Amino acid sequence: MKMKKTVFLFVILTLFSGMFMFASPTEVSAQTYMRKVVGRDGRTRYVRTARPSYYRRHRNRINMAAGTGAGALIGGIAGGRKGALIGAGVGAGSSALYTYKFNKKKRRYVKVRRR
Repeated sequence: MKMKKTVFLFVILTLFSGMFMFASPTEVSAQTYMRKVVGRDGRTRYVRTARPSYYRRHRNRINMAAGTGAGALIGGIAGGRKGALIGAGVGAGSSALYTYKFNKKKRRYVKVRRR
C-alpha cells in the first residue's frame, strides 16, 4: 500500500512540475504600457512608459473607502449600529471633501528640450 501511495505522489508531482513550464509567462509586460504621443510635427508615435502604481490609478476610490471605513468604525464605537451608519455618512462626506477639494491631483508637466 505504501508503494502505491509513493508512485501516485511521484506522478502527481511530475504533472505539477510540468505545468509550471506552460504556466510561466514568457514576457513580463505588466509594468509598462504604450502611450500615444503626437509630436510637434504632427506625427503619431507610441512611447513605452512605466505603469502608474495601484494607488495612483485608484486614488479617489481608496481615499473614499478609507474615510468611510474610519467614520463607520468611530461611529460604531461611539453609538452602536446607528452610530456606525451615521459615522459612515460623515466619513464619506469628509473624505470626498478632502479628495476632491482640498487635495486635488497635482499634475506636473515637464518640458523636455532636445538639442
